[in-house]
Amino acid sequence: MLHHLTLWVPDIDRAGESWGWLLGHLGFDADRPRPRVLLYRHPTGATMVLEQSPDMVPGMLYSRMRPGLNHVAFRAPDASTLSRVGADAAAHGWGQLQATGHSIAAGSRVLYLEDRDGFEVELVAPQS
Repeated sequence: MLHHLTLWVPDIDRAGESWGWLLGHLGFDADRPRPRVLLYRHPTGATMVLEQSPDMVPGMLYSRMRPGLNHVAFRAPDASTLSRVGADAAAHGWGQLQATGHSIAAGSRVLYLEDRDGFEVELVAPQS
């Protein structure tokens, strides 16, 4: 089980608006914010951490095409969550990516999103 995942983001306020909205749909609750850090906790114990770290290399933006994290995939509770999130994603800073089949989640419904900073998220709903 994943304990936590930390993403370094270039703008904590922008990331909080996008990620906070999305994680809320997935059952995460916002924890008390810390300076330049936002925590979102799931009842399973997993935590998502967004951090605007002073240790980031200035001017170097995230790219999922470089070595490192390519994307984060979450289980969505159901297909209706995918529909709701997909319908409202643009208003919260997410763009939809083209669906191209999925070798890991074969047979499941998947929604592919990318935030304004280039982080990709997959939401995978259980098979109907």
